[in-house]
Amino acid sequence: MDIAHSCASGMNGLRAAGDLVVRLQMSRGMRLKEAKAVVADKLGVTTRDLSDPLAMHELRGRLRLGRLFETETTYFRDPSPLEAKWHISETLGIPINSVIKLRAGLGF
Repeated sequence: MDIAHSCASGMNGLRAAGDLVVRLQMSRGMRLKEAKAVVADKLGVTTRDLSDPLAMHELRGRLRLGRLFETETTYFRDPSPLEAKWHISETLGIPINSVIKLRAGLGF
């Protein structure tokens, strides 16, 4: 877990795509390079774009994957944290416990 945490921090975590890469590492046991390639492929960007906070800020907003804000202001149509997890689960094709429980509760 410590290694996954340091990798996510090194890729700027939620500011870029570090959290998405770590999710694949932890859920599928992938190595860092392999997880980056899969996330980049699913998002339609290059692996270099994954660590670019500006490019990922726009992409995360467009795909509704959740964003980190430097100010108190949020954007009008930004998803709630749980909705962002739902979109991450669908985009990457990985199970997320809170999303599984929400789907069961909603009858999906």
